[in-house]
Amino acid sequence: MTCRDYADSMQRLRRWYAWFVRHAPRFRDLMYVGFSLLTIVLQAAGGNPGWHPDWMVFALGAIASLALWWRRKYPVLVTVMAVVAMGVAGIFMPIGLALLTLAIRRRDLVLAVLTFAAYVAYVIGNRPASGDPTVPIFTGPFVIGTWVAIGAYIGARRDLMVSLRDRAERAESERELRAEQARLGERARIAQEMHDVLAHKVSLIALHAGGLEVNPAVGPEKVESTAGLIRETARQAMEDLREVLGVLRTDLSQSGAELAPVPRAADLARLVEASRAAGVQVTSSLTLPDEVPALVGRTVYRVVQEALTNVHKHARGVTTEVLVKGAPGTGVNVRVTNVRPVAADSLLPGSGAGLVGLRERVTLSGGRLDAGPTQDGGWRVEAWLPW
Repeated sequence: MTCRDYADSMQRLRRWYAWFVRHAPRFRDLMYVGFSLLTIVLQAAGGNPGWHPDWMVFALGAIASLALWWRRKYPVLVTVMAVVAMGVAGIFMPIGLALLTLAIRRRDLVLAVLTFAAYVAYVIGNRPASGDPTVPIFTGPFVIGTWVAIGAYIGARRDLMVSLRDRAERAESERELRAEQARLGERARIAQEMHDVLAHKVSLIALHAGGLEVNPAVGPEKVESTAGLIRETARQAMEDLREVLGVLRTDLSQSGAELAPVPRAADLARLVEASRAAGVQVTSSLTLPDEVPALVGRTVYRVVQEALTNVHKHARGVTTEVLVKGAPGTGVNVRVTNVRPVAADSLLPGSGAGLVGLRERVTLSGGRLDAGPTQDGGWRVEAWLPW
């Protein structure tokens, strides 16, 4: 036999097995009906020790046996028919198979009532024509109870397997959902980090380039200095972008991985100085101790960075005030205020996600953020963080 013949034979075997599994319940129904009919024929042909005529045993037994074909769809009705056949003609096998099916499918008051009715029918239908009539009273609970107990065990086991399967599928779905939420959360974190890191440096580059554009008559020394600042800022932006993209290429499920660079509160002075070098009139008051927690310091840095980035985009050249102060126990207050800009146009388009992400960052840190226009037409970003 070649490999192809073996593969074909295995494929045919799998198709036959799938067909058998699909039709196995009907095969079992057919076996139950045939086995029950066989016992009825043997009971009718072998001489009935009771008081029932043979024609009655065969007729009612055939009806009760054929009714087993519908035992899955109408278990209660089939059981009632078997109880009647048992009480009238002393036919045992249909009622046993019917009670087995009923106990598999339901274990409630209906099963209890029909079990008691089957016991009464067993006592009535099996009373001997001569001899001790009390024998069925004592044997009935064991005979009827055995069928019911076997069916209840099979039904409880099936229910348990279904419950475990549903629980496993639900746990798998929840695990996939949590993994997907973790991936989406990580991507949102990286996107926010890229916005915070790159938007500020790109706005600085635009400010430097805009200064040369509006004042082309500056001397070569100023042009060289500004070009150097543009080159250095662009290099830093490329390095930051490379580091953030490096995290994107790794496993996003490692949500604990920090995105570099990680700013600190000590970098605030350098951040403000970079805006001054780009031509923004910034006055600052930074009275924050060095022992500020890393999370609080990073959030403070991001608040000031996003506020200055918006100044670069929408209010370049205006006077801006940066105020940062805080102490343990009282928290950290951050306020960035700029006056009303003269020009209404924006140097760079805004994505609208900066303040939204900033508010989420501050809220997760346990603080609050307020941003809006001032009375004189300027803009204020104010935050408080717990310490």
